[in-house]
Amino acid sequence: MEGNDFDRLLFFEHARKTAETVYEKNPRDADNLTRWGSALLELSQFQPVPESKQMIIECISKLEEAILINPQKGDALWCLGNAHTSNAFLTPDKEEARGYFDEAAECFERAVNADPGNELYCKSLEVAARAPELHAEIHKQGAMQQAMGAGPSTSSSTTRQNLKNKKSSDLKYDICGWVILAIGIVAWVGFAKSQPPLPPPQPR
Repeated sequence: MEGNDFDRLLFFEHARKTAETVYEKNPRDADNLTRWGSALLELSQFQPVPESKQMIIECISKLEEAILINPQKGDALWCLGNAHTSNAFLTPDKEEARGYFDEAAECFERAVNADPGNELYCKSLEVAARAPELHAEIHKQGAMQQAMGAGPSTSSSTTRQNLKNKKSSDLKYDICGWVILAIGIVAWVGFAKSQPPLPPPQPR
């Protein structure tokens, strides 16, 4: 893992733990639940595919909880759309993935309705329409099946397995990263807002 990736991993793991602590004191804090979900979605990128999917499911749970508290919370809706999209790309079955893509598009549309002037939400909704086509192309080539098959091996050739895992991991980063590239920025800003020692963000 490169230095920047390791720094991100540490940052979002800290954000996750902080959100857990805040949740114990105030489970009705929609902003905190959104930060928690964002951190989980970021952390999912560093996991093998099965663990990544499990973390995404947990992320979805936190974000849905935030939206129950505030149905018009655009950043939670947008992040939830990204979580469903990421889940779809990690799902080889076309019809099952289509269901996740549909849920993602609905979340992006709700986010746009909540904040029509947000360019990020609008762009995500636009890109969501092309996601199923990209999914089909990726899985047709068999690339994702190879990535999803990556995991601990009993092979005596550790070097070969490490190279295979690295290629699979790189592929998963490419697929997930295209839809959640800005999650880090959103979560970073949101987390910074919750820390009193840091200077307040610039007013919108």
